Amino acid sequence: MLSVLRVHLPSDIPIVGCELTPYVLLRRPDKTVATDDVPETAPLDGHFLRYTWYRVQSDKKVAVCSVHPSEQATLQCLGCVKAKIPVAKSYHCTPKCFSDAWQHHRVLHDRAASAVNENGNEEEELFGRFNNSGSGSINTSLSASASSASLTNGSAPVYPVAVTQRSGGETWFEVGRSKTYTPTADDIGHVLKFECAVVDVETKLTVGHVNTLLTSRVIPAPSPSPRQLIPVDGMGHLDADGHITSSGTFTVLSYNILSDAYTSNDLYNYCPSWALSWPYRRQNLLREIVGYRADIICLQEVQSDHYEEFFSPELDKHGYYGLYKRKTNEVVYNGNIDTIDGCATFFRRDRFSHVKKYEVEFNKAAQSLTDAVIPTTQKKTALNRLVKDNVALIVVLEAKVNNQPVDNPGKRQLLCVANTHVNVHQDLKDVKLWQVHTLLKGLEKIAASADIPMLVCGDFNSVPGSAPHALLAMGKVDPSHPDLAVDPLNILRPHSKLVHQLPLVSAYSSFARTVGLGFEQHKRRLDNTTNEPLFTNVTRDFIGSLDYIFYTADSLVVESLLELLDEESLRKDTALPSPEWSSDHIALLAEFRCCKNRSRR
Repeated sequence: MLSVLRVHLPSDIPIVGCELTPYVLLRRPDKTVATDDVPETAPLDGHFLRYTWYRVQSDKKVAVCSVHPSEQATLQCLGCVKAKIPVAKSYHCTPKCFSDAWQHHRVLHDRAASAVNENGNEEEELFGRFNNSGSGSINTSLSASASSASLTNGSAPVYPVAVTQRSGGETWFEVGRSKTYTPTADDIGHVLKFECAVVDVETKLTVGHVNTLLTSRVIPAPSPSPRQLIPVDGMGHLDADGHITSSGTFTVLSYNILSDAYTSNDLYNYCPSWALSWPYRRQNLLREIVGYRADIICLQEVQSDHYEEFFSPELDKHGYYGLYKRKTNEVVYNGNIDTIDGCATFFRRDRFSHVKKYEVEFNKAAQSLTDAVIPTTQKKTALNRLVKDNVALIVVLEAKVNNQPVDNPGKRQLLCVANTHVNVHQDLKDVKLWQVHTLLKGLEKIAASADIPMLVCGDFNSVPGSAPHALLAMGKVDPSHPDLAVDPLNILRPHSKLVHQLPLVSAYSSFARTVGLGFEQHKRRLDNTTNEPLFTNVTRDFIGSLDYIFYTADSLVVESLLELLDEESLRKDTALPSPEWSSDHIALLAEFRCCKNRSRR
């Protein structure tokens, strides 16, 4: 007979908006063990599985800490309440938590016009104690010192390992009847219960033991403070949502979203396991990406299955059309080919139409190079060094006017967008430079055939000042550059060939060219010598810029840039990824305006 051996939830903590998918281990009538579903429409030996989800309701209200969402809140910042800041951001678990977070927390107050306490005693009444006795009210009469002294009572663990019986005053409400369940805002602070039962298909009665599990309390999804779009000429106008209200412009987002295949707990053990799980990260990433409302989106490290099953259908709902290029898989991969990542480019269907797509496979270029210049005895060694499966996706788009293509061919506005992810290995400096040079030579061919503005976006795995960055930004590499010393295959010689004629400029260097007091904090987030962001990638062991948006300066002008993050605000969670930011990279976004072409260099 059909029986359930075990039920288990992979995720420690349920989060609003993140689907819960229990692992159910079955023993089939033939004694084999499986994890397949057995629905009522396809019973086995007269039996099927019935799933039920419940939410426990009680008079006791629970709030969770905004900094440590696995902890119950005992304090609430009254400044947030008065400033009408989202209530979830006002809760803290301990006075130390609040004081440690204050430097970052006060940014919320600074951004809210009504943050200052009217009676001038903000320091005296900064936070009150959250009353856990049952009402869930805020004790606003407590001063900071009184609140601290009264917190020694402690509170019961927020996430019990198991609840074996129902307590008085608690009621279980049914909230779902499928195997999976996505917590809603109504579930915040409540424990969920999952039941899995074998049911007789004729009598509809339960057979044998009902398997159950109880979750931790549901927490709200962390919501980072929105990043603002900053007009770089100081003349732009922001609408109520902080977006530029100018016509004839378009925005481009570039973002390495961190493939799930690379999120090992050892590498990112500073990030809570629930925040590192793909069900959580995909929802958080989608919220962030959609929130930028970019016209063109260039993503890197997008797994093949995640593109097909999640990003493509989800972004389609928001008006985007997607194109994808998976990395090649000549290097041995352990696991499913669908988990190989690649580059995905999306564009708004109401702003652009797709004209042409080019796929660059650096493996093929490596084969051509070795066939042409590498002696036969060294071909295997050369290919072992050059074949790294990296790719680039080049898309030619045509701008629409009033959601319609331009009828007059002479007035068509084309745009070429390149999206790439260059090899990561730091000891392969020659391979990085060769890949970038190969991409630029391909883009030069496109530029020769059509007078077309170009964008080159992606994760180049190259810091400012490196040879690949110099080639992109300066059009050449100094023959004395130290990176050129690494060239065992002599593929970079003669060094005079390491040039290109595209007038590329890094979008974020525009911050350095702006003047005015309002730009000082943004300039402080740039490297003074390279005018690039101080970082786009932050882990425990590395901080630096690897991601860029380059544009052809003879045909495009930067209008605004998405503000950069400061390291201090990210270090409160040690590094990236974190509960707030779900990649180890940060997103870059620039707004451009097309200008009349000047002669190219």
